[in-house]
Amino acid sequence: MKLSVILLTIMVSLFSLFPTKSAESTATSTSNKIQVALLLDTSNSMDGLIEQAKSRLWNIINTLTTLKYEGKEPQIEIALYEYGNDGLSSANNFIRQVAPLTTDLDLISEKLFALRTNGGSEYCGAVIQNAVKSLKWNDGNADMKLIYIAGNEPFNQGPINYKEAISNALNNKIYVNTILCESDSYDETKGWKDGANHGQGKFFVINSDKVLSYIDTPYDRDIDKLNHQLNDTYIGYGKKGKEKKIMQTTQDNNAESKGMANKVERAVSKSKGVYKNAEWDIVDKYKDNPSAIQTMETEELPEELKGKSAAQTAEFIQQKSKERDEINHKIKDLSIKRQAFIDAENKKSGNDKDDLGKAIEKSIIELGSKIGYMKSGK
Repeated sequence: MKLSVILLTIMVSLFSLFPTKSAESTATSTSNKIQVALLLDTSNSMDGLIEQAKSRLWNIINTLTTLKYEGKEPQIEIALYEYGNDGLSSANNFIRQVAPLTTDLDLISEKLFALRTNGGSEYCGAVIQNAVKSLKWNDGNADMKLIYIAGNEPFNQGPINYKEAISNALNNKIYVNTILCESDSYDETKGWKDGANHGQGKFFVINSDKVLSYIDTPYDRDIDKLNHQLNDTYIGYGKKGKEKKIMQTTQDNNAESKGMANKVERAVSKSKGVYKNAEWDIVDKYKDNPSAIQTMETEELPEELKGKSAAQTAEFIQQKSKERDEINHKIKDLSIKRQAFIDAENKKSGNDKDDLGKAIEKSIIELGSKIGYMKSGK
């Protein structure tokens, strides 16, 4: 009898170290979603478009994170397609799904930076149809589902009628936005504006060859230092741990290759709830499912936790989680000041010409308001 009581006491104490998932985290996992599919023309003339996409990815992510539905943050998923590239299969209409709808933002960054232009034959209707049918779109009433297609050839090329493809999108409550890569003027007969009208989305004309300019702020260096500290709170586990930890740093470097301001935009994204890495980071895994740590095999555990007791493991993870929360809070405070500085400088300079990122940012906010998404602070 005494032994049973002792065992029961041990089990209860261990359970308290790894509490069950909270009601709040459960609500998050079943909450509404914002799903965005980026369909990028990777034919020869689109090098500038791809460079703008690389430079504006984290700005787009940060815009998405400003939207709330009934005061709650939605889950954000991004998908990436390339089309119009002669290196792709003609049998598949020169289309490739580069990444499915995913919350893994480092994966999207990695795939985006690996894109290369070549060719080609640009079939807008075909790539829209593929995205509508192949991606796993959510079906909640409060979900926001958006397709952005960018390119410069006539919209009606290829074997699939773009109007039919867009009708299929609307039947699934997916809004189609079109971004024509021209100069300041455009040829309406190319059909890009008509595509947006049919898709109940927004139409933009951008100069994809424009070299993007950034506004340096007094807060950038401090945010960058905090970003390095933030990385130290990520502790890889399992088969993906080391690889994903390296990827995290690699994507920091990729962002920085487009300028410090872009790296800072990524750091701001990383400080928010949208940056989730439970599949490889022990801290996020603990937040997502605390009890799962108990059942991990020794070889799955990070080196820092091997040989530690349950109490020591919980203490270590909780300390890292606390450090991360404190760093994220500091980045948030600095990012608010940074954005106010940028807004003031843009207002003074009149820098309001659309590029890929600004076009997407404007339409996200406007379309979101129609569905019930309200913009909060950045």
